[in-house]
Amino acid sequence: MKSRYVVTGVAVVALLSACGVIRGDDEGSKGGAVATGVTKEPCPKAIDKNKGCIYLGTVSDLTQGPFAALAVPITDAQKAFWKRVNTAGGIGGKYEVDVESYVRDNKYNPETHRQVYNEIKDKVLGLAQTLGSPTTAAIIDDLKANSVVAAPASWTSAWEFEDVIIETGSNYCIEAMNSVDYAMEAYKPKTVMAVHLAGDYGADAAAGAKIAAEKNGLEFTAVETPSGATEQGRAITEITKNKPDLVILTTGPADAAAIIGQSAAAGYKGRFIGTGPTWNPALLKSPAAPALKALYEQSSPGKPYGADTPGHQAMRDALPGVTPNDGYTSGWAWSYPLKAALEKMVAGGDVSRKGLLAAVKTLATVDYEGMLPPEAGNFAGDANAATFRQTLINKVDESAPTGVTEVKDFFTGPTAQAHTMDGPCFSKLS
Repeated sequence: MKSRYVVTGVAVVALLSACGVIRGDDEGSKGGAVATGVTKEPCPKAIDKNKGCIYLGTVSDLTQGPFAALAVPITDAQKAFWKRVNTAGGIGGKYEVDVESYVRDNKYNPETHRQVYNEIKDKVLGLAQTLGSPTTAAIIDDLKANSVVAAPASWTSAWEFEDVIIETGSNYCIEAMNSVDYAMEAYKPKTVMAVHLAGDYGADAAAGAKIAAEKNGLEFTAVETPSGATEQGRAITEITKNKPDLVILTTGPADAAAIIGQSAAAGYKGRFIGTGPTWNPALLKSPAAPALKALYEQSSPGKPYGADTPGHQAMRDALPGVTPNDGYTSGWAWSYPLKAALEKMVAGGDVSRKGLLAAVKTLATVDYEGMLPPEAGNFAGDANAATFRQTLINKVDESAPTGVTEVKDFFTGPTAQAHTMDGPCFSKLS
């Protein structure tokens, strides 16, 4: 199983209700008795009313936060994923899954995330989605205290050390390491700057960039920047003044467009590689589009929307008529490990939170239907052994469904290959 690691300054003390610890961890024991978030009664939108219902919650950035343009498709894709599961017979032939009854908006705010999670936590078996690294950190102690398994919509390296988090794809730290190693081959930079948001998301990628820069003998600087397209003045000044050969960018899409567009307008001619969440196809319609085409590539933990795999095809079939967005891709791919764990839980007969967590700890591979390699779903080994280290590089391509196509397929750079994952990377950024 994953080793445990206390994240100083990130984990937030659990806020337990007056009722005490969430009930149901031991109540849904052998024989499939009702547990927290599991009923013998069918789901509200049941396909087969003879099956029971497993309720999964969602806490996402659905309205005004910086990642809403990704989060809404993520959430819609997960609804479509579980509808497909239910149509195909559900989980173990005994249960269907409901991911629509308990959906809440976190506005990408940790306090709001904790508040709305507390509203639904007594009604769900686990979380189909918890969006954001700092936001999920606000509930991680409660998740652990109550054995609540959660699929994160984020890739911080902290999740490598949490048994209850069932993540998919390489973390931001590994992604940034691979980006620097890729740039060494493609552009031979001598200086690297990480421009990043505060917290687990930005700092984790910045730490990976720093590790890879040092490994490659490159000069490294880090610039923390606030969220907001109009708040990027200092970041743009640092880029245009220092002229790094390579910028590893870890922000929201609007921030990225402002930074890249205005840096290019000021004469910057270096390269940007942005982590996955920096891209949104709407940027192709922004004033920054020419600069993005000329200077930007996207690193990614998985293949884009238009990829030719059975999983991607199933996703597209399940979401007819949508405007392509890699939020759909991520939301669909992230659901496979939870499906595998639920199936193992039901097969094992312990339908409960503890039964689901025990099932997670036995998963060494997951069938992603080709969207990711099976070893991306290893939750059975320790953190260093189980960390998935492959990422991709995409380029801007207006003809592609989501505006990007692969430049380099799944690969592991020498820095990531040699790195010992012995703690969250962001804790080492100084």
